[in-house]
Amino acid sequence: MSSSPTSSSSSDPSTAPDSLASMSDVACGVEFVIGTGQLTVRECLRLARHSVVRLEQPSGSDLDVRVHGVSVAHGEVAVIEDNAALRITRITIPSGVGWE
Repeated sequence: MSSSPTSSSSSDPSTAPDSLASMSDVACGVEFVIGTGQLTVRECLRLARHSVVRLEQPSGSDLDVRVHGVSVAHGEVAVIEDNAALRITRITIPSGVGWE
C-alpha cells in the first residue's frame, strides 16, 4: 500500500517552514495505529489463530498516525479503488515544534 498522499492539501512540501525545505524528500517511517493494549507474558504465550485481544480505544475511534513514534495526526479508514487508505481528520502538532 502506498503511503503517498492522494490530494494536494496542506501536506504540500512547498508550505513547510523554510527550516524543513531541505528535508522535504526524506523518507519517514509512518505507523497507522488502530489501538493499544496490554498483555501479560502468559497471555502472549497463549495467543493463537483467532485469538481476540481487547484494545483500550472504543470501536469507531480514529486511528493514530505516528511518524518515527511521534503522533502527528488522526484519521479514519477509507477505501480507494479496493485499497485501504486513511482520511486525515485532525493534525496533531507535536509539543516543542513551535508551529502554529
